[in-house]
Amino acid sequence: MTDIVLSIVMLAALALLAGAFVLWRRTGEMRNPALMVLLAFIAVINVLIWTVPTETGEVPIDQIKAAGGE
Repeated sequence: MTDIVLSIVMLAALALLAGAFVLWRRTGEMRNPALMVLLAFIAVINVLIWTVPTETGEVPIDQIKAAGGE
């Protein structure tokens, strides 16, 4: 289940980037597209926090699965 959630977050980040580009090109506005890019960046960082191994080689998402949290 957590794999699906992480996948959806990444797809949402890509959609936010695409939407920000379209909004910027269509209206020339900077504030809303910049906020969309910031939100996409935060979403990608959150996925990386859960999936990048630590110094011990363990992935945080695997620790949750091992504890039965999935």
